[in-house]
Amino acid sequence: MPALSDSERLDWLQLIRTPSIGPITFHRLIANYGDAGAALQALPELSHKAGRKKPLRAADRGAAKTELANADRQGARAIAFCEDDYPKALAAIADPPPILYLRGHAGLFEKPAIAIVGARNASGVGRKIARQLAADLGQAGVVIVSGLARGIDGAAHQASLETGAIAVVAGGVDVIYPPEHDDLTARIAKQGAVISECPIGYRPTARDFPKRNRLISGLARGVVVVEAAAKSGTLITARFALEQGREVFAVPGSPLDPRCAGANRLIRDGAVLTERAEDILSMLAQQQRGVSEDRREMFDWTMSEAEEPDPVALVSLRRQLLEILSFTPLHRDEILREVDAPPGLLADALLELTLAGEAQEHAGGQFSLAAPE
Repeated sequence: MPALSDSERLDWLQLIRTPSIGPITFHRLIANYGDAGAALQALPELSHKAGRKKPLRAADRGAAKTELANADRQGARAIAFCEDDYPKALAAIADPPPILYLRGHAGLFEKPAIAIVGARNASGVGRKIARQLAADLGQAGVVIVSGLARGIDGAAHQASLETGAIAVVAGGVDVIYPPEHDDLTARIAKQGAVISECPIGYRPTARDFPKRNRLISGLARGVVVVEAAAKSGTLITARFALEQGREVFAVPGSPLDPRCAGANRLIRDGAVLTERAEDILSMLAQQQRGVSEDRREMFDWTMSEAEEPDPVALVSLRRQLLEILSFTPLHRDEILREVDAPPGLLADALLELTLAGEAQEHAGGQFSLAAPE
């Protein structure tokens, strides 16, 4: 698709930065109204009809302009989901980020990718294995994706700089974290790609790292785990990979080393035991089909063509959802199993509850009751 105009890009950014609007709500609004500009105009009346006491106002347009200007000064650009430069693998997952910031080369998104992740306090052997896997996969034409963390991530990035490195960060693409990776980050931005869904200058908090992990697995055809403790955040990336239909690989380690407990458990649970790059390449070659190259082929009920909902059924479903939801987030697939309603009607009901301030959207396709003000 052609690139967005400057005005359209501002519309997209303004809509996704509006409070209460996450990727699911964003995509449903686009499906209902055709474009971000029309959705922005409809927000006050739509939220009022949904029952919000004070109509929902869109994020400040001036702030959106400032955000894009800051990105330009940092050598980054915003890529919208509808544009050709948006990573096709990521576009094929459920609820992809509407806007990504990129420092570096979008051409890497066209190549097959494998994620290599693992322990921050990795052993020397673990870092060596990560470097060897990354180097060998790179020589085979595979781009390496990781999260720019200490340990395994850093080793994988270092070994793939010359062949293709994509770093997914939890903060803004201009924010260096950890601090010792300042030179590595600069080299990846020059030779590879640094991406994030967060604004320029945003400093990450603990809740941002699972969101980053979801993008790491979404960009790749498979995730390789090299050293991970039993309760490691690395295992979150492996779980996202399974949810997204990606392959999970794990390098076995000593049962005496707690850093290997998570990877060994993944193997027991069915992950591909991985000792060398050929184990990964052969599995990828066996796949009947890779990641969809056309986002229009995917089925996602938040993006399916909107139909005029039955208002009586919609009111009834909203009441039912308020009974099902709690303050603990529930995945939309679990919600769908709990209700006797078409997916499109459920999407509209969740949209209305979110805009009314009664429900809250969370990362990874989850919803809860909105926290009381």
